[in-house]
Order: sequence, then C-alpha cells, then structure tokens
Amino acid sequence: MKVDTMRKVDFYAGVPLCFLATWIRKALDLFASGPSVSAPRKVLLIELSEMGSAILVDPAMRKLKRAGCELYFVIFKKNKPSLDLLKTVAEENIFTIREDSFGVLVKDTLRFLLWCRKNQIDTIIDLELFSRFTALLTGFSGATRRVGYYKYHNEGVYRGDMLTHKVWYNPHMHIAKNFISLVNACLAKTVEVPFTKSVITDEEIGLARAEISPAHRESVQSKLDSIEPNLASKSLVLINANASDMLPQRRWPKEFFAALIVKILQQYPKSYVLLTGAPQERTELDQIVQMVGHKQCINFAGAVKFAELPALYDLAKVMISNDSGPPHFASVTELPTFVLFGPETPSLYGALGNSTPITLELSCSPCVSAWNHRKTPCSDNQCMKQLSPELVFQKVSSKLNQVLSTPMTHSLESQALHDLQ
Repeated sequence: MKVDTMRKVDFYAGVPLCFLATWIRKALDLFASGPSVSAPRKVLLIELSEMGSAILVDPAMRKLKRAGCELYFVIFKKNKPSLDLLKTVAEENIFTIREDSFGVLVKDTLRFLLWCRKNQIDTIIDLELFSRFTALLTGFSGATRRVGYYKYHNEGVYRGDMLTHKVWYNPHMHIAKNFISLVNACLAKTVEVPFTKSVITDEEIGLARAEISPAHRESVQSKLDSIEPNLASKSLVLINANASDMLPQRRWPKEFFAALIVKILQQYPKSYVLLTGAPQERTELDQIVQMVGHKQCINFAGAVKFAELPALYDLAKVMISNDSGPPHFASVTELPTFVLFGPETPSLYGALGNSTPITLELSCSPCVSAWNHRKTPCSDNQCMKQLSPELVFQKVSSKLNQVLSTPMTHSLESQALHDLQ
C-alpha cells in the first residue's frame, strides 16, 4: 500500500479501534496486578516502517541483551534487511509483516498475535511515535509488560491507553536516546510517572560495527572491477541522491547533485563518483549521470545486494547523502558521511556513526515531527533549495582533502572546467 493510504487507514480505522481496544484492555487488566516490575525475559520490539530506525535502536537492544533478555522483533518485510546488518536479533526471532494489500496486512497481523503467544512474549516495546497500528499490536500481543510513548497532557496523536509502562517522549533528545529511555522503563525496578527519570549519556548510544565477510568484500570488489579494472582500489565517493516517498521534501535537487559531482571530479581528478540506490532508482539516477557527463560518474544503483553494503562502504572514502537510510546503514562502518537535512533535524535523527549533518536551519525547519505524522504541507522545500552545491562542497572539502588524492592546482582546475563546458 502507498504511504498516504496507510496513513488514512491508520487514522480512520485506527482512532475508533484504539478507543475500543482501550476499554477492552482495561477490562482485561482488572484481573492483572498492575505494572510489572519483575525482570523481563522475552522482549519484543516493534518498529515497522523505518529501516534507519532499525540501526538507531541497536544500542537499546544491546542494553537489553546485557540485561539477560532474549530479543524478538517485528518489522515490515521490505525493511527486514536492515536488521541483518548487525544481526543483534536472531533470525528465527524476527517476524515480518507484509503491506502488499489490506487483506494481506490483516492476515499477517493475526499470524503475529498468535506468534507472540506461541513464543510466550512477556514484554513488548513499541518504538513507533504515532502509529495506531503498532499501538493495537502492543495492546493485544498478550504481553503483561507493555512499554511505549504516551502523550499525557499533550494535544495531538491519539493512540488509546494500553500501556503498562508509559514513557515521556522527549522531542529535544536524539531518538536513539529516546529508545534507551524505553529500555530503562522496561528494566525499571519501581514504577515511575512518567518513565523514566534517568540520565542517558552519549556513550550509551555508540554503535557496534558490522562484520564484513570475505565473500561480500570479494563480491563487491569484483562488481567494481567489472566496470573498470582496479576500480575497487580507486578513490570512491558515494552519492545517495534519493529519499523515501514518505517525505519527498528531503530530496536535494538533482541538478544540485550534478553540480556537486562536477566540482568533486574537477578538484579531485583521480576520484570516482558512484551513485548508489535501489534497482528501481536507476532511471532517475541516469538523469544525474547525463547532467555530469563524465566517465568517472557511474550509476551504481542496484549493483550490490543490501547485505553487501558494509563492504562497499568499507571500500569507499566518503558518502554524501540526502537524509535517508544509507547514512544509517553506513554508520555501522567507519565511512565518513555528510547528510543533507531540511524538513527533519539531525538533533533527533542524525546518523550515529562518523557522520556530519549539513543544514541551513531555516525558521520553518524542521517542519515534521511525531505530532504531525511527519507530514508537511510544504510544496516548496527552500530548506533544501537554498542549500547550494557551493556551500555543500565547502562543507565537505576539508574531509575530501584528507581522504582523496591531492587536489588539482588552480591551472589544472581551470583547464578541467574548460573541458567540461
């Protein structure tokens, strides 16, 4: 289903269902002893729609594992590969829900509720900020400990009241730390209102590094060298010019990417620029390749499998990307990334790895949040359009000077400009 269709279903069906489910849940809880403070054993985390969030939640999941919990996870099937990068959750403990159609969604939901009971899930953590669908999954999972964000006195998204451990979502704190606060509530020995009153340090959200198999490294090297001999050993710059359909306002104009690539190839003539993305994005990326008109700008979309991305990132020198999944995937390696932000803020959703955000911080930005379903009325994303290629190049040039071949002299640069015109 399309994103807007899912939002409409979540609202028009979700609101009355959450209202009804709240009273059913309260009736069932009359026979319970109240919020459980016993140690959780089998913890299920729900994060359906964001591949990048599967990386951002990893520090929280590892904290649960250190506490002796067995982890389970439910995610949309198309986003499941993001969990495979760090392999924190065992394969057999991951449940995938298909969103191909409303009927398939309902069928997989019923299967999920049975799966929870079969695996005797005692604790469920809803990582979503505004989804009524995940609120319903949480409420009817059968878990005695149900942890999630609760709005308390805030106006806005209604998700019912089915939680035993209600956590205050902090819109001024990085989402990775917000995820840690959910885990702290899960592990709390006493009841707090709201959960949880604790300091979360930057050290707690450090990411693990992906293990790159020799087979994946060899496969990526082979695919690169098939384009040009020894390409794998060249100075590779990765460009991710795409953003998900969920928030198209995050996209930097294609002509800006083309202008930036021209500047990079002019200044660093021994570098190669690879445009990365999914197979279905090749056609759009071809437009950028044509604008650049240089043999060292290569459309590499769909060339490697998702599991091979860490190997590609390990071979590359730097990545420049829209605010989307790839900077989060790259954060499990040492690859330096530069991420262009506009309608979203890096303070909340910045990648946790070796990443530098680039943003103008216009007065209207960020314009999306948990309280508006990350949906904005803006049809003219000046927060991205005013982010000029010259400014971005200035921001990244210091790192490029460190990791790429020696920059051209001024006279050689002038000659390159003439050749490309």
